[in-house]
Amino acid sequence: MQILTTEQALALAPDAASVKAGQGLANPGKWVSLGRDDRAVWGECQGSGKEPYRTQADLYGPAFHCSCPSRKFPCKHGLGLLLLLAANPARVPEAAPPPWVSEWIARRDASAEKKATTPEAAPADPETVAKREADRQKRALKREDRVRAGLAELQTWLDDLARQGLAHAKQQSAQFFDAMAARMVDAQAPGIARRLRDWPGVFASGDGWADRALAEAGALQWLLHGFSRVESLPDALRASVRNAIGWTVPEQELAGAEPVRDCWQVVGQVVEEEEKLRVQRTWLVGSETRRPALCLSFAAINQPLDASLIAGTLIDASVVFHPSGSPLRAVVRERHGAARPLEKTAARASFDDALAETANLLSGDPWLERTPWLVRDCVPLRIGDGFLLRDSLGAVAPISRRFTNGWPLLAVSGGAPVTVFGEWNGHTLFPLGVVDERGFIALGGSLS
Repeated sequence: MQILTTEQALALAPDAASVKAGQGLANPGKWVSLGRDDRAVWGECQGSGKEPYRTQADLYGPAFHCSCPSRKFPCKHGLGLLLLLAANPARVPEAAPPPWVSEWIARRDASAEKKATTPEAAPADPETVAKREADRQKRALKREDRVRAGLAELQTWLDDLARQGLAHAKQQSAQFFDAMAARMVDAQAPGIARRLRDWPGVFASGDGWADRALAEAGALQWLLHGFSRVESLPDALRASVRNAIGWTVPEQELAGAEPVRDCWQVVGQVVEEEEKLRVQRTWLVGSETRRPALCLSFAAINQPLDASLIAGTLIDASVVFHPSGSPLRAVVRERHGAARPLEKTAARASFDDALAETANLLSGDPWLERTPWLVRDCVPLRIGDGFLLRDSLGAVAPISRRFTNGWPLLAVSGGAPVTVFGEWNGHTLFPLGVVDERGFIALGGSLS
């Protein structure tokens, strides 16, 4: 069976309150009964009612079900059950599942089989198809007009910043940038809004802030220039421009894409909040292909995100990449077996190799905001008031000041080389996980 680590279980929590409540239930004394087999773990937890809550988790998902009234997923009981199993497997005895667990697993399997064998719906009649297409084109043209109007305002705003200088921009409050970001949201350009909200952090990033701010302003100016002549661009570059502004790839465009099967290393996961929306980035790296993949999941605040991909696992799966635009965006189309613990990685040998991969990715999409780095034999160092990573060749990479687990990273390594995965933004690295002889250790989590 696949037993999640404590870090992997905590990564499934919908919020901090659930973490605290789940940790309080990771105690055998809180449970009337406990059990597990190769597929599932279950238990009965006495609550405020007469009957205990029946809690169960399908470890192949992972998926959860509980008889408690909570609307969170997983609820505190499901989270506590996984934390208990991770911390003390011996206290959860192996047993035959009771009927209420067997029936739930059987329903899940039946639902998955039905979904796999359900024939596609019959095509709509030509008149309906034509009407839907006309409505789609009308909505698309309306959005184009909104985006163009919003970007015209942004161009004027950027011109004013250029005339006043970066020093003047640095003195502005976060609300100054948030106001223009909100205008971009109204203009249906969420990708640009996200970039603008990050600008105060660039100005506050310490030595070299001016170069970084100028690079960000230049990237945004080139994006506006690209959109001004988007129809004349090559297909891939046109898709990159639209993706960077905030257009999404329709699901039907992925239907004909050729899947890439590999043993995919799930090497990192992080959650950010954007405009009352939670965005989860999960990074995969192919063991054989070495190809990186980025899987995104979106949910409203306090709503569940996709829990099917867990950092620190290895999955044999077929992955479909978006046919145009970003070279990283992908979805897992089909799995071929259960996930296994990630014990070793197919990592790059040095930062030079990671930079070369970044350059290759940027050649396909110049507006990528972050690229994945998976590098072995890295030693964390504390220098001044910040942290660095040194590779086997002696090169160093600065760690982002937003990274709050610098001391835990030093403690995990103990001064010895470790394999590190993180997101590189062109200036600093934000570590999300470490692999050493003990296996995978998560370092990321959430970014506010």
